[in-house]
Amino acid sequence: MMQQIRDGLNGPVIIGVLLLIIGIPFAFSGIEGYFQSNADPVAAKVGDVKITNAQLRQAYDQRYRQLQQLLGENFRADQINPQRMKEGVLQDLVQESLLRQQARSSGFRAGDVALRDYLTVIPAFQENGKFSAQKYRQLLAQVGQTPDGFESQQREALIVEQLRDLVLGTSVVTTDEAALATRLAKQEREFAYLQFEPAKYLPAVEVSAEQVQARYDEKKASFQAPERIKLAFVELALSKLPKAAPPTAEVLKTLYESEKASRFTTAETRKASHILINFGADKAAAKKKADDLSAQLKAGGDFAALAKTSSDDVGSKDKGGDLGTVKRGDSVLPPKFEAALFAMAKAGDVSEPVETEFGFHLIKLEELVPGRVQAFEEAEVQKTLTDLYINKEQQANLQEKTKLLEDLAFQNEGTLEPVAKELGLTIETTDWFTRAGGAGIAATPAVVEAAFGQDVLSDNVNSKPIAIDGDRLVVVRKAEYEAPRQRELAEVEPAIREELRNEQAKAKAAADAATALAELKAGKSIDDVAKAMGATVQNPGPSTRDRSGIGLELLKSVFKLPRPKDGGSSFGEATLEGGPIAVVVLTAVRDGAAKSPSDTGSEVASIRDARAGAEFNAYREALKKRIAVDVKPLAAEEPITP
Repeated sequence: MMQQIRDGLNGPVIIGVLLLIIGIPFAFSGIEGYFQSNADPVAAKVGDVKITNAQLRQAYDQRYRQLQQLLGENFRADQINPQRMKEGVLQDLVQESLLRQQARSSGFRAGDVALRDYLTVIPAFQENGKFSAQKYRQLLAQVGQTPDGFESQQREALIVEQLRDLVLGTSVVTTDEAALATRLAKQEREFAYLQFEPAKYLPAVEVSAEQVQARYDEKKASFQAPERIKLAFVELALSKLPKAAPPTAEVLKTLYESEKASRFTTAETRKASHILINFGADKAAAKKKADDLSAQLKAGGDFAALAKTSSDDVGSKDKGGDLGTVKRGDSVLPPKFEAALFAMAKAGDVSEPVETEFGFHLIKLEELVPGRVQAFEEAEVQKTLTDLYINKEQQANLQEKTKLLEDLAFQNEGTLEPVAKELGLTIETTDWFTRAGGAGIAATPAVVEAAFGQDVLSDNVNSKPIAIDGDRLVVVRKAEYEAPRQRELAEVEPAIREELRNEQAKAKAAADAATALAELKAGKSIDDVAKAMGATVQNPGPSTRDRSGIGLELLKSVFKLPRPKDGGSSFGEATLEGGPIAVVVLTAVRDGAAKSPSDTGSEVASIRDARAGAEFNAYREALKKRIAVDVKPLAAEEPITP
């Protein structure tokens, strides 16, 4: 799993996706903890670890925003069941906590070398195919993460992945099992069927007013119109603010000096290789081995060749010890290792044995690229500084107007008119929407939460400013509101009538299908039954379980039927996608066989993967018996929205 995540980490917004992916498993180890009070209710307890409502809310918010980002314009808030999604997020938190606790108690650890090997090959953190510490820090800073916090989360993920790999790796499948699976998976079945479409019976169906009334009385409680609301709102957006005036040369020069070290300075980089000798059970023997290798190198030995044969770093030895390019201060290097590497004067130098917590290292400086400072006069620097200045001015303007927006909305809580007039904004109105959300700003969960909250709905006052995204804010108030109400019969009669017509048509189709099935079992041919009932015989030909063009439910029914006895047939019935009913006659079964050894190997791998997944799920369930899990009931009337 970690490798799949790593492979996909690229693109301009990828760091946000990355943190969303890892955010939920570690939602209760981040900054949220600093703001939790002791009174924060507990949503679940896993062993001695508590998952609070605040942590669940944070995880839910991350999951919700991940869906928004992944689905883009196809995202629809009204298709999300908040309660079901909240329950799913809580279950994920519980499962991750179980795995983390079990991994720790089992002694799994993720050291600096493993963490470095993982982080340095993530494309989002690379420049020109090499890990960039500067880009790494910049991307984390963009989303308010620190390297220490991020790396702590990754260590947790890596130890859980070690546990997962260990469990998945225990699955074993024999060739006999694979052969049996192949016989079943590639089995072919000959069958024919008659299909009875409910739609064909609709013209003959009549529904009376009494039937409609009876259904309305029976299901009256379900014919409720949900409460809904329209909002009036004003929107403050960075994109609609006037552009800042271009800066003077003096301002740019001052900005350049303040940004030069972090933005316009390319640090010196060094490409390094190493040979690692683990301490093992005898540290003195490890030191002697390192000294012997050092002597061989001084005598002209090939560093890459010795790394391949003698290094204990499985991640780099096959690459001749190559560690890639690093900069001073990269957190992926042990301090003593970094000090030795940056003490070397020129490419080709090899260090004496360097002791770190991982063992003894022989370090070779493969390449040295001096640092560079971009000059103030460069066109690229001028453009960057100008954009930076204008953006800062725009953001400052937005912050100033945001404070004014908040003050005006509070001071004039009964109307938006003064707010709009003072800030030059337009009062707009949403369409009707329910607690499930709606279009426009009503697709934002925070807006929906505010709309049906105490201030807006009950007290009829302005909301606080609500962030739609990083550069847009709205203040909303109630424009119109409709409480839940019972729908009258006249409103729902067409829907009830259509429901009853479909039910009766389906019942007629089912009755004819039952008659056809009985006659087939009595010995009549499928052609005679089809002719008598005005149906058409369908002959798909030899079919496997995964044949395309045939409905899944039909295939399921066919492959559940018993093998026909010699010269006979087996009969069955299936309700197909969309409602049609099929009556099936199975006439022959031919078992499959592997065409080559590679087919058998592929089947072994497929079964092993499926079995490994099932075993891992069973393992997770077993953990609940070792580590006590107490999940509190979630209040359905209080759906979480970010």
